[in-house]
Amino acid sequence: MTEGEAPRPGTGELNVRTLNLTLVDAGGGRSDLEFPVARILDAGFTGRNQAGAMKHVEELRAHGVAAPDRIPAYYAVTREMITTDDEIEVLGDTTSGEVEAVFLFKGDQVYLGVGSDHTDRELEKDSIPKSKVICPKVVCGQVWKLADVKPHWDRMKLRSWVELDGERTLYQEGSLADFLPVDDFLRGVKAVVRDGSLDGMVLYMGTMPTLGKELLFSSTFEGRLSDDVLGRELSFRYRIRPMEWLT
Repeated sequence: MTEGEAPRPGTGELNVRTLNLTLVDAGGGRSDLEFPVARILDAGFTGRNQAGAMKHVEELRAHGVAAPDRIPAYYAVTREMITTDDEIEVLGDTTSGEVEAVFLFKGDQVYLGVGSDHTDRELEKDSIPKSKVICPKVVCGQVWKLADVKPHWDRMKLRSWVELDGERTLYQEGSLADFLPVDDFLRGVKAVVRDGSLDGMVLYMGTMPTLGKELLFSSTFEGRLSDDVLGRELSFRYRIRPMEWLT
């Protein structure tokens, strides 16, 4: 999978980053999909139990973490940060991934993928918005049509793995039933976008807690979205390479 730059003719806007993806239909058929990225948005604190999520926000704030004033929270990300690569470069050794369902909007079609909102955890203590724009955002190279999975949305599973002492270790696990209902979530997103347009947006839905209730810093991160109803999955895996080449 590759990415490129394609200008929007006659608009005077910045170049649009294009993802070259593969669309997998409900029957397993595959076709090429070019997706011009106009915007990237990270959502957070999107658990279906919003009262519980708000309690967690208050706990974070009490511990000095720069928690949001309202939930769900939304963070804009510069569009050049998106990638389907299997390796990313980061600054420092306190960054980590988190598996998320990812929506991609193109015209009247909505696609679903899986990705990682890789985040700088030290910077996150001071500014969540800044921590979101300093690390690449990974998305898998294959997507599904949202319409194909929406009827059984709550039955799909998210998982992630890290590598500890050379062993692949389950890090996160949950179902999409743990998150806001998809229609409610998308209505909320549209309400906070100033012009109301989601066309060209890559939208990360938010993540769930780690199984050990702590962040782990690994040299690799792997995520998967499983659809047991249609018997298929989307996945990604990437290496995390700190920039240590400068003395």
